[in-house]
Amino acid sequence: MDIQRPSNARAKKIRRIIYAAIALVSITGVTYGVTRLRPAAPAVDKATIWTDEVKRGPMIRDVRGIGTLVPVDIRWIPAQTDSRVDRIVLHPGAIVKPDSIILELSDPILQRETLDAEYQLKAAQADLENLKVQINSELLNQKSFTAAVRSDYEQAKLQHEVDEKLRAEGIGAEVTAKLSKVKAEQLAIRLKLEEDRAKNAEDSAVARLRAQQSHVDQQRALYDLKRSELDSLHVRAGIEGVLQLVPVDVGQHVTPSTNLARVADPKHLKAEIKIPETQAKDITIGQPATVDTRNGIVKGQVSRIDPSVQNGTVTVDVLFTEPLPNGARPDLSVDGTIELENLKDVLYLGRPVHGQSDSIIGLFKLVDDGSEAVRVNVHLGKTSVNTVEILQGLKAGDKVILSDMSAWDAFDRVRLR
Repeated sequence: MDIQRPSNARAKKIRRIIYAAIALVSITGVTYGVTRLRPAAPAVDKATIWTDEVKRGPMIRDVRGIGTLVPVDIRWIPAQTDSRVDRIVLHPGAIVKPDSIILELSDPILQRETLDAEYQLKAAQADLENLKVQINSELLNQKSFTAAVRSDYEQAKLQHEVDEKLRAEGIGAEVTAKLSKVKAEQLAIRLKLEEDRAKNAEDSAVARLRAQQSHVDQQRALYDLKRSELDSLHVRAGIEGVLQLVPVDVGQHVTPSTNLARVADPKHLKAEIKIPETQAKDITIGQPATVDTRNGIVKGQVSRIDPSVQNGTVTVDVLFTEPLPNGARPDLSVDGTIELENLKDVLYLGRPVHGQSDSIIGLFKLVDDGSEAVRVNVHLGKTSVNTVEILQGLKAGDKVILSDMSAWDAFDRVRLR
């Protein structure tokens, strides 16, 4: 027979309340613990990042740009007259001497003007010679007349001396002595006048000869100019080098100052380096530089800085201080590096992707033997092509991620795997 047990419903209810309270406390504790946990750090593949170590020591600041080799001595040969191209004697690439003829031009009007100028010069020279003969004849006549007057004066002077002596001795008449004295005095005056006239004739002759000589010189200068222009129809190189360009064709009409050819000396080259305008502010003339010609690195120094900016770059000329390697030629593409300064005993690091001079940026520093990286604020100083000065935020020996970490801007810690 079944025996009825006392009811335990109240005990069961109490146990359920206790169990529920324990569960609630457990859930609350777990929730609170989870909220206090840091977010899980994202994982970054070590093979995809680039790191570098902070170092202390000298840091060379430099800037870099691309450019080309160009001749130092370039000569454009312009047309001097209105003419026509008859023949192209030499073509680009030819080795030329100073007297090498590159083009032959023609100008019939210039040929006629040159011939006219030659005849005018000869006529002026003939007039000069004729004037010399005429002046010599006039001077000789004047000298002859002056000599005749001097002779008459000397004779009258002697006659006066004789008449005066005879008068003093009582032999001659006094009036005769007076007459001879007057005659001698008049001839002395005439002699003085003739001598002055001869001097004026000589001065006049010099002036007339100078005027005619000036006319001859003028005609000779005109003839030389026309002759030079006529000779320029045979277009010569003018320097030793290589003919680079002939921008005209046979039969083409050219006007004065039209460029006919370009000649350059391929042995004397310089580098024209294009430096970004933001990096060119510290460049000065005389700074050392190196140029990579793809066939060797050559040292040089800055010789010129273009005052204007073109397409965001500044052109800097570098003259070489040592011989160029074989294969260096005009228009060869090169890389140039200019040394700005040498900083002594500074903290420096490889340049981050987004690192600019005198700025504060966030960089990931490796911790826990390189298994993680945390973000730190770093104050950058002066920058170079591949390095940057560290002012604050890092110390020597710290390892930092330099590659682009913008994908993890929302995190202050990453795991490296």
